[in-house]
Amino acid sequence: MKPFLPLLTLLISVFAPRPCPAQALARPTIVLDTIYANDTKNVALFFPEPIRQGITGSDNFVFTYNRDKGQYFGLLQAKPGKESNLLVINKDGSVFSYILRYKKQLSKLNYFIPVSSSIGTEKPIVTDSILAESSEERIDNRKYYYQKFCTYLLNRKQRIGRLKKRNEGIVLSVENIVFDKEELYFVIQIENNSSLDYDLNFLNLSIETRQKGKRKSLQRLYQKPLYTHGLPTKIPENDIARLVYVMPKFSLSNDRRAILEVNEANGGRTVKLKIRHRFINNPN
Repeated sequence: MKPFLPLLTLLISVFAPRPCPAQALARPTIVLDTIYANDTKNVALFFPEPIRQGITGSDNFVFTYNRDKGQYFGLLQAKPGKESNLLVINKDGSVFSYILRYKKQLSKLNYFIPVSSSIGTEKPIVTDSILAESSEERIDNRKYYYQKFCTYLLNRKQRIGRLKKRNEGIVLSVENIVFDKEELYFVIQIENNSSLDYDLNFLNLSIETRQKGKRKSLQRLYQKPLYTHGLPTKIPENDIARLVYVMPKFSLSNDRRAILEVNEANGGRTVKLKIRHRFINNPN
């Protein structure tokens, strides 16, 4: 009987059930935000894209939106009852999901939903969960996210402070600096108040360091953007261009500052805007 035992042990080790590799790659649980509503006030939800479909889980919650003409917002009301959920699909296929609860007294009546709150897309890209996503797919997905978030920022009316510089009819300003995930988004405006078109040569963001010592000097290091959204080649006379630069996240010490510089092709109109470290270190 002894020779049989090693063979039996080998068979058990080979044919015993093993955990599926996909089980080891468990997906993280998505925690849904909660939105409160009641029957005396309208709670407005503003989405980054027009609403195509909105569904609540029970009849004591009502979500209304323009079904004929896509709009960016919907209105929510609720009657006393058990909690439910809201599922919203935007025109671009982005999916948003929330827990709904009735509350007699409301402290918040308006919700501005960012692109980053989407839990996925209506038609997700199906990939093998065991295989890693290819670098090309990661780049494409990241560019898509940059594009959608930049569009969302350009539609917002949020400002970080008065950051503006003008020269010979050209006004360069930074409307907003937003931190999201691992990037800084610079919302930039170039205004041409002159009577001549402005042909753009370059728009650069650099970090300037003041060298200490007897011989004080300035050292400037160019920062290459990860993505640019809406960068024009020409700004006609009496026209405005608004764009977004996506930069890797960085911070500045007291002896450093950011320099945003716009230069005209075949011309001498250059505008340099100095951005102090407190704006970079405290973005929206």
